[in-house]
Amino acid sequence: MLSTDPAHSLGDAFGAPVGAEPTELDTGLFVQQVDAQARFERSWQEVQGYLLSVLAAAGVDPIEAEELTVLPGADEVLALLEVRDQVRSGRWDVVVVDCAPTAETLRLLALPDALGWYMERVFPMERRVIRSLRPVLGKVAGVPMPRDRVFDAVERLHGELREVRAVLTAPAASVRLVLTPEAVVVAEARRTLTSLSLFGYRVDAVVANRVFPPGDDAWRAGWVAAQAVQLAEVEASFAPLPVFRAAYRPAEPVGIAALVELATETYGAVDPFAAPTGADPVQVDRSGDEFVLSLALPLADRDTTDLSRVGDELVVTVGGHRRVLALPSALRRCTVAGAALRDGRLRVRFEPDPTQWRSL
Repeated sequence: MLSTDPAHSLGDAFGAPVGAEPTELDTGLFVQQVDAQARFERSWQEVQGYLLSVLAAAGVDPIEAEELTVLPGADEVLALLEVRDQVRSGRWDVVVVDCAPTAETLRLLALPDALGWYMERVFPMERRVIRSLRPVLGKVAGVPMPRDRVFDAVERLHGELREVRAVLTAPAASVRLVLTPEAVVVAEARRTLTSLSLFGYRVDAVVANRVFPPGDDAWRAGWVAAQAVQLAEVEASFAPLPVFRAAYRPAEPVGIAALVELATETYGAVDPFAAPTGADPVQVDRSGDEFVLSLALPLADRDTTDLSRVGDELVVTVGGHRRVLALPSALRRCTVAGAALRDGRLRVRFEPDPTQWRSL
């Protein structure tokens, strides 16, 4: 089990020191707190060095320059590289990742797609222009132009994040949502499910945490009644995903024994590590003379969902999140015939373009 959360609370939960390398706390149980700073230095050092030289040429104070060249959220993003390495090492039966809170995690998981779009369209042209104009711009502007090793570092980071995405969207990988049965939290979890699905991540279950057990006093009875309403909403909203309930305990579950007891009560006879099931997040099927591309968008609202085609790409926007999907070769030679959002999936119909297809 490893944590990418900069709060470094994993060791507190186990009641044991946890370091940057996997530490065996019990037979077969290894725990790790990712050293995001070390990852940052390895993956961002070349780019940061160039940015520092640019700011120095502009007269920016070195301390301020150091702060300006720290990529926002880089620690969480680069921590995912450790997840990739551990999964690919083949050492573990299961790798469990404790992520940061929702907003940070969504931003982190969307980065590979966003950086991929830039790398495939803008970066090659920018690199060619800089290479040809470097001798002139360096003398005229007085600002150092990036060397090839800087571009190489960006390309290397892009490749690594693409590998991370491949690991996290593999058929055996899944995300498990943890929420407390409160109206605001449940609403956020609903949006999170939609956003994760938009970017191709599988959600396999929901855990409702800190559920009040029944009691005789009026204060607890009020909480039980309020949570019952929200739990019913969770069961209805997230179906057919299983919803597990973790009871509010009289004391914090700290240490292996307490955590095992909590897990046993929460999951019962269900294997919490069972492989995820269900349809693929993105599917392309043949329907008569048409093709249908379907994308899982559970709980998406038609009013906040937008679809457009730009060249060989399909742009899907849900709420404040946007994903650009590169169309497979067959669909590139088709025109969009229509789209519908129903049963938790966006279905886009494509008709073969007769000018690009000889026959069906």
